Amino acid sequence: MKLPIARKRGNSYAIALSYQNKRYYCTRDTAKECEQWAALKLLELKAQTKIEDGDLKPKFSFRDLNNKYYTDVGQFNKSKSSRSWIKGQYNNFENKFGALAQKSIYDITPKDLTHWRNKRLNEVGENTVLKEISHYSAMFTYAQKELFLLNENVWMQMTKPKKPKARARRIHASEIELMLNVLNYEMGSEPVLSQHYVAWGFLFAIETAMRRGEILAMEKKDIFDGYVHLPKTKNGDPRNVPLSAEAKELLKLIKHSGRKVIPQSENAFRLMWEKRKASVGLLNLHFHDTRHEAITRMVRVRKLPVEVLAKITGHKKIDVLVNTYYNPNADDLVEAFNR
Repeated sequence: MKLPIARKRGNSYAIALSYQNKRYYCTRDTAKECEQWAALKLLELKAQTKIEDGDLKPKFSFRDLNNKYYTDVGQFNKSKSSRSWIKGQYNNFENKFGALAQKSIYDITPKDLTHWRNKRLNEVGENTVLKEISHYSAMFTYAQKELFLLNENVWMQMTKPKKPKARARRIHASEIELMLNVLNYEMGSEPVLSQHYVAWGFLFAIETAMRRGEILAMEKKDIFDGYVHLPKTKNGDPRNVPLSAEAKELLKLIKHSGRKVIPQSENAFRLMWEKRKASVGLLNLHFHDTRHEAITRMVRVRKLPVEVLAKITGHKKIDVLVNTYYNPNADDLVEAFNR
């Protein structure tokens, strides 16, 4: 197709381009600028036609998809903790993928993703890699089924790492004592300093099987005579958590006038916990281990049936509750058998 010629109009130049029965106009300061615009516009229109006819794929990098998915989907997740995690993935995308971030989503291969998987496994654990694969696979499914950019999801064509054996960590009495000492907290005393609230939260978690986020979000108005009402939980459903005598005593120690029981941000609480446990060599102790310990105690001491226990802990899948969080030792099993 022959390009049109720019024509002078007053102090500027104008050019008109016809393509598939449509006309496009441009005004520039010089004739050369008009002709350059017309050449680029024609290439753009031809490329768009090929895209619409399926002869050419549009330019869409992995980075572009990451941005669009976060803008359209990720930041609207109903769960606050999930939104926070997704935002972290979005912010660290470039560091995590490097040159692969610039690659077109049409050109990414299972081999590319396998190399990425192996690199990540040298940096983080299997569970983290599995969670990340699930996130980016959902991103490509969105491109396939909502944006109609892809015919298939390349993440489905790679081999995922094996899911590691479920953690079955109990907390020994000596570890509880060690954590209380390093946090400078005496059992039965009113928490005053930020480190005291970390120790208090640790003890309260062992008594209630509540998650760290649930304890930090707990407000005084949600505490009743025999239970704590949790309006928002990880699985999205509210639940009521019965209070043991020990848990009630812990709540009596909270004397401040603030709205939340623990007047501390989740990040500050987490950093204090990580720093202090590392200082005494308890690197293998996770705060979430309190949930394993609490659930196992509830079965051993309170003889709770599994369906009641599931209501307290918020588990929708009984097999996860039994096989992952109930961690009896040999003596516990012998006692339960003889009972």
